Amino acid sequence: MSAATDDVAPAEVLRRGLARQGLAVCEAAQARLMAYLDLLGRWNRVYNLTAVRDPVECVIRHLLDSLAVLPYVRGPRLLDVGSGAGLPGIPLAIALSDSMPDLEVVLLDSNAKKTRFLTQALAELGLTNARVVRCRVEDYHPAQLFDTVISRAFAALDAFVTAAAPLCRQGGRLLAMKGPLAPRETVGGGHRVVAIHPLRVPGLEGARCLVEIEPAVPGGDRASSRASP
Repeated sequence: MSAATDDVAPAEVLRRGLARQGLAVCEAAQARLMAYLDLLGRWNRVYNLTAVRDPVECVIRHLLDSLAVLPYVRGPRLLDVGSGAGLPGIPLAIALSDSMPDLEVVLLDSNAKKTRFLTQALAELGLTNARVVRCRVEDYHPAQLFDTVISRAFAALDAFVTAAAPLCRQGGRLLAMKGPLAPRETVGGGHRVVAIHPLRVPGLEGARCLVEIEPAVPGGDRASSRASP
């Protein structure tokens, strides 16, 4: 945590951080984001959903980090792979609810404890533009493919691309949230790295980036009319 955030209320850290990022998030959405963190903190006392417990650190590492990718999200269908405690999917669903009213966010995770939290969070926050699917990414067969598939859960870039590319529509994008890229990290299979965007996360030490990838081939047989939407 930087000295600039010492003795500053978490909601003010969020407001200042968004201003420094140049992101327009209305006051109502900011209040909803803080309500999400409050709910996460309460559940975290019983379930180990996140190792970050300090409220200001949660704003920086969870909210500001997640929202740094806002300019790169395409709609209307967004898939958060390995959503865990709802990151980045829930902050994105909240922040984009006004500017992208047709947005549909799917929070995908195979862990029952985490999906219980996600389901409760959506209910308590009144988020109607997001829903939870409990499933392994390899076994997920949506009826429609996604415009954006994002994750910050994968350590290896190639593992994310292998799992996520079949779920992305033609012309869509895979977005991998990463720390510093390892020198030899690559994507194979004909997939193309379109750009590596530095992410500005006020108060966070260390480099963060977003790897934007164009899948080589649309999902094809991973989309199925018999499967969950």
